[in-house]
This record gives sequence, structure tokens and C-alpha cells, in this order.
Amino acid sequence: MRFLDKRILSLDSNELERFITSEKKNLLVDSYVKWRIVDPKLYYISLGGDEARAKTRLNQTINAGLREEIGRRTVPEVISGERDRIMGLVSERADVDARRIGVQIVDVRLKRIELASDVCEAVYRRMEAERKRVANELRSQGYAESEQIRADADRQREIIVANAYRDAQKTKGEGDAKATAIYGQAFSESPEFYSFYRSLEAYRGSFKSKNDVLVLEPSSEFFKYMKGAGRGNDKGK
Repeated sequence: MRFLDKRILSLDSNELERFITSEKKNLLVDSYVKWRIVDPKLYYISLGGDEARAKTRLNQTINAGLREEIGRRTVPEVISGERDRIMGLVSERADVDARRIGVQIVDVRLKRIELASDVCEAVYRRMEAERKRVANELRSQGYAESEQIRADADRQREIIVANAYRDAQKTKGEGDAKATAIYGQAFSESPEFYSFYRSLEAYRGSFKSKNDVLVLEPSSEFFKYMKGAGRGNDKGK
């Protein structure tokens, strides 16, 4: 009498298998299979009831299916893009073959997928180049934006300076106009006082410092009010 286990069994590879993608890149894949005996008679006739022979047969079937599916896809597709689809297709095809020996494939799973050392190096170099390209692009954009900001600031500064100069000239012109009007009014009301005031301003400006020296003739018009200061005071007395 032979006893056969009807529970779900595991077929777990102990080593990573090497597969080649459509890009001719090597991938190291670790997978496992869940299977069980569904037809004991067929299982015994086909394999003599030997579990080791069954595992060998299933391992060959799964390996062939994975090699076919991975060989149709690129590295990104195998790793993430179509990983679930690969497991589903391999499980379906392997189950068709397993039924011929009285076995059902319950599930096929890819536990781990690693890049070979040469592929890893190429991927790292490509990633590094891509990051450098992005960094250079961001630097260029930042430099362009900084130049634009700087140019805009310079333009605004020129506008502000020009407006301030315009306002200052306008205010100065208005002040000069008012001063001229005041001077004109004062001159028209009292020409002698206006002349005297202007002379005082000239004296104040000329003798601002103790070191100032003027060389003029005593009869110069400049001393007109200095000469008459005493006489004016006598008359006032």
C-alpha cells in the first residue's frame, strides 16, 4: 500500500535562476510553486508515486515557462510592469502540463528578481547620467530664472530712479518758479531792499570762511552797501 499526500505542497528553488530578457540582459530570479496531487492513479502511473520525480518535472516546466515569458519582455517589464501577468501565464501553462501527471499547479510566484552584476553597473551608470541630466537642466532653468529676475529688478530700479529724478526736477522747477515769483514780487515792491538783500546774500557767500580772500577795488559796486552803512545809520538817528 502506498500513501500519497493530498495537501498543497511547495516547490521552492534553493538558488537563483538566470534568465535573459528581450534586451539580452541577465536577470536572477527566485521563484516558488504551490502544487498538489489531484489524480493519485495517474500520478502513480506517470511518476511511480515519487515526489522527487514530480518536483523535477514541475521545476523543468516552470523554468521553461519563465524563460519563455521573460525572454519576451524588457527588464522594467519583468521587474514591475508585467510581473503579475508573467506569474499568471506561467501558472496556467504549467498547470496544463502538470495535469498529464495527475498534478494541479495552485500558484506560481516570483519571490525575488535581481539584476546581474554587469546589468546593475549599467543601470547605475544610466541612473547617474539621468540624475546628472536632470540636475543640469534644473540648474539651467534656475540660472535663466535668476537672470530674468535680475533683469526685471534692474528694469524696475531704472524706472524708479527715472521717476524719482522726474519728480525731483518737477519739484525743483516748481520751487525755482515760486522763488523767482517771490523775488520778482519783492523787487517790484521795493527794488532798493531787494538789491540790498541780494548783496547781503553775496557777502554771506563770499565771506563764508575766515580764510577767504577777495581782491577788489575800493570803488567796486560790491561794497556799495558796506560804504553806505554808516551814513544810513546816521540818517536813521
